[in-house]
Amino acid sequence: MKFEVREHETLADCLARMREAGYTPVRRMEKPIFHETKDGEVEVLKQQIVFVGRKIEE
Repeated sequence: MKFEVREHETLADCLARMREAGYTPVRRMEKPIFHETKDGEVEVLKQQIVFVGRKIEE
């Protein structure tokens, strides 16, 4: 299952949310989010961080 770090959420908050749902992180992916300026230039707007989780077996 994938867990995206939400706006105004820290990495620790996202990892805690994963634990509460019963998942442990096995992979972290980062992807830049681009936007076009008025001058036609492309800039990085933010970095999207997604954790892939595996169900914790009890």
